[in-house]
Amino acid sequence: MTVYFIDGQFTERDGLAISIDDRGYYFGDGVYEVIKVYGGELYTAKEHIDRLFQSATKIKMTMPYAEVQLMEIARELVAKNNILVGHVYIQVTRGSATRMHQFPDPTVPPVVTGYAINNPRPMTGIENGVGVKSVADVRWLRCDIKSLNLLGNVLAKQEALEAGCIEALLHRDGVVTEGSSSNMFGVKDGTVYTHPVTNLILNGITRQVVLGLCEEQGIPVVEKSFTIDEAFEMDEFFLTSTTSEVTPVISIDGRPVGSGILGPLTMKLQKAFSSQIPSFIADE
Repeated sequence: MTVYFIDGQFTERDGLAISIDDRGYYFGDGVYEVIKVYGGELYTAKEHIDRLFQSATKIKMTMPYAEVQLMEIARELVAKNNILVGHVYIQVTRGSATRMHQFPDPTVPPVVTGYAINNPRPMTGIENGVGVKSVADVRWLRCDIKSLNLLGNVLAKQEALEAGCIEALLHRDGVVTEGSSSNMFGVKDGTVYTHPVTNLILNGITRQVVLGLCEEQGIPVVEKSFTIDEAFEMDEFFLTSTTSEVTPVISIDGRPVGSGILGPLTMKLQKAFSSQIPSFIADE
């Protein structure tokens, strides 16, 4: 049975109780993170928890725990749920208070919840590549905050799925930003292109890892926005996220990227990524 965390306690599902007045329920007033687990070990946990605190600061919310405490909570969730390959979800809302748009009294404590589940590596997408669909990016302008306000992302993802694609390739007036739950990269003439870090994208942790791998591998990177039309002309394309790792994109809107198969630079980055994650028992 899954063990959860809520407000200082570990409990099974029957012990969970979320108030109807929780501001996460009313307004999406909260932040969250998803931390990958490989071989029973948290992967890039510090980076994720640092970003959780950054997101909380951006929405003017005081975190009820220190970073080291949240790290220990995440580790305990992994241990109590016997997670080998999976992820930990941590969410913090502004707390429970009478519904009103303005912030509640500062004495209202934030609500912290968390869980851990087994989730295998996405080997089908990694090995075969995926298709994406271009979708207009109509989300709010603070995409740098990993908030609970995800309706725009949900609608974009659903539109992509209904078109037979795995992910949405979001764009603002034709300029590619990111995916509904991932960061996007194009490859042209051996150079990797990706949208720069602004308020229009979330600076993904796996994005940061991949950029570091590019530097180690001597692969040139240009953090510069590009258009949908330019995306069609890329030699290779791939997306990254905590759960997708480095996944090749072999088609955009049904049109093949390059030769329509996995590209050599993408596979090089996949190999580099796999070589530096903690060991695990293959479950694919």
